[in-house]
Amino acid sequence: MILEAAAEAGKDAVGLIQDTAASPPEGVVLVVVHSGGGRAKAMVGALQKSGAVVHECAKVTKAGERMDFVRAEFRALDGTRVSPDVITTLVESVGSDLRELAAACSQLVSDTGGKVDVAAVRRYYSGKAEISGFDIADKAVSGDRAGALESLRWAMLRGTPHVLLADALADAVHTIARVGSAGRGDPFGMASQLGMPPWKIKKAQAQARNWDAARIGDALQVVAALNADVKGQAADADYAVERAVGIVAELSSQR
Repeated sequence: MILEAAAEAGKDAVGLIQDTAASPPEGVVLVVVHSGGGRAKAMVGALQKSGAVVHECAKVTKAGERMDFVRAEFRALDGTRVSPDVITTLVESVGSDLRELAAACSQLVSDTGGKVDVAAVRRYYSGKAEISGFDIADKAVSGDRAGALESLRWAMLRGTPHVLLADALADAVHTIARVGSAGRGDPFGMASQLGMPPWKIKKAQAQARNWDAARIGDALQVVAALNADVKGQAADADYAVERAVGIVAELSSQR
């Protein structure tokens, strides 16, 4: 069981996490991801007193650091050594998520018997790091019109279905509307009420700062119209999606 963003947990959630860590259910391994700060800073010491093992994980932000991480992951797997080209190709194909990179290293070593080359990486992970509709939607609702449209055009060139792009934009707008109307609160405490994971609520709370009720209402109308357009009402679905993304981004950037 993995609990993310534990540093932002509220009082009730902290108590539940500490109780679970002190006496975890049989067969359950609890992983608590904590920044070391935040309002639940004291949780770190409490978990250590309960016998938790601490693994320091410095934030990886640079491309070179991700390369070093991948190299170390391979070496930890029976001393597997790979070429720089393999590392570069894997990072370009999988992306920056360290868990996914670690899982990819493990799978490649297992399936190739430790003989990992560029061809194997491409065979398993070619195209995995392509831009998704959710990436585009996040940029749009954050007011990054140029970035959203650039990513959208790339996704269209790669053949991403219009329906998926429209659904992602609608999901982002509806999430902001729901989280914004629920008011401020602890993402962990709001999770059951809204039926969303805490990380999604936390992200939407940050995005909602760019919006007011009138503009989110306009955005809801835009994504509703887009839903109909991509399902056959629009003569040019490419134009319909691009127009909707542009309008949502413009609405977000209006302060």
